[in-house]
Amino acid sequence: MSTLANVLVALVAALHLFFLVLEMFLWTTPYGRRVFGLSEAAARETAKLAANQGLYNGFLAAGLVWGLWLQDAAICLFFLACVTVAGLFGAWTVKRSILFVQALPAVAAAAAVHYL
Repeated sequence: MSTLANVLVALVAALHLFFLVLEMFLWTTPYGRRVFGLSEAAARETAKLAANQGLYNGFLAAGLVWGLWLQDAAICLFFLACVTVAGLFGAWTVKRSILFVQALPAVAAAAAVHYL
């Protein structure tokens, strides 16, 4: 894989590690509530769901790191496809900005992995 592909895949992995921390550990903090536009009560009520979601983001990051470690384009493309689908679904069901924060970086990384 090219250097650019490696950097973009690493960026997507880092984003998902950030999402893990945000959803698993910062959800009920003022920062986490501000990011997601939640009241203190709503954050408390949804904290377990957010932690579960954060764990899944961690699995996505782990898969991308695994693909980078092995320099295996197929593994990277599989996990980037998963990220893209999750980003598209999130943009459709939750908030349009998820398309740009999650799906677009994954598509860019996948293009670099595939074409470079």
